[in-house]
Amino acid sequence: MAWNEPGNGPKDPWGKGRRTGGKSGLDAVLHTLKGRLGKMGQGPGSILTGVLVLLVVGLLFSSYTIINAREVGVVLRFGQYSRLLGPGFHFKLPQPLEAVRKVEATRVRSVNDKVSMLTRDENIITVDFTVQYQVNDARKYLFSLNDPDGTIQAAAEAAVRGVIGGSDMDQILSAAGANLVSQAQDTLQKTLDGYHSGLQVNEVSFQNVSPPKEVKDAFDDVNKAREDKQSIENTALAYANQVVPVARGEAAAIAQQAEGYKAERIARAKGDTARFNLLLKEYKTAPEVTRKRLWLETMEQVMADNPKVIDGSGGRNIINLPAGRLDTSANAGHATTGTVTAVLPASGASDKGSQP
Repeated sequence: MAWNEPGNGPKDPWGKGRRTGGKSGLDAVLHTLKGRLGKMGQGPGSILTGVLVLLVVGLLFSSYTIINAREVGVVLRFGQYSRLLGPGFHFKLPQPLEAVRKVEATRVRSVNDKVSMLTRDENIITVDFTVQYQVNDARKYLFSLNDPDGTIQAAAEAAVRGVIGGSDMDQILSAAGANLVSQAQDTLQKTLDGYHSGLQVNEVSFQNVSPPKEVKDAFDDVNKAREDKQSIENTALAYANQVVPVARGEAAAIAQQAEGYKAERIARAKGDTARFNLLLKEYKTAPEVTRKRLWLETMEQVMADNPKVIDGSGGRNIINLPAGRLDTSANAGHATTGTVTAVLPASGASDKGSQP
């Protein structure tokens, strides 16, 4: 419809309406905008408007990001590292100004491999190993390595070969193999740190360490002999732990008895010495009486179990006693016959030259 046709009101070719009928310029602008939106999809102007709307919506949706709890966001501004984003909702510049690459930092990854290698004593051995690792630096993980999984597999194989190649077969197959696993893990971690890989090795494990099939039977015999040796050593150690304490206890008891016997003998010797000193004192005071008393005490001890009583009177005084009336500890409970002769010393007789 032409701009100057009757019925459309006075307006010029540039859409500027003249003030007729009391309508303001703002109403005219709103009316024009409404007409353009109503005609979206019709004509070049409406297509441009749709593209602009889609562009604005796309910019709005690319202006934020959501990082999950197990992820770390790496913000790239014009393709260059800018910052790290933790879990949660974050605003950013819309694409293509800023982009976010998400890295699963808490997920435990693993690589497995099976290799045959030569030991230090020139034996061939097959090792199945597994490496478990995770990302501890998302920036290094994205920008330091092109193929992190391939790199860690190659580094793990190199670490295992280095450890196995520096050990003997017996050491690898014995309980010392656990130390080799620890050495392989330390070596692998140092290698990855040198690459600035941003990876942390959690565990290195050997699932199967075995010799080649051709010599497996011989190695099984060696392992069995080693186990028998260990069993015998454990038995001997247990026996030693049982016998040695008993022997030590007996030795301590013997030592204590010896100490007691020593103390007893010393005390008795001291007592005998004191008694002898007392007798010596008495002998010096009264020699004849002391000699007589010593002789009587000695004879009493010697003839304590003899049914005869003898003194040095020369047999001048003889008393026959019935044997049945004499009860001694030596013949108690036994019947005796005959007589007992008691020879008593004469009054005032001397013991010099007497014979018992």
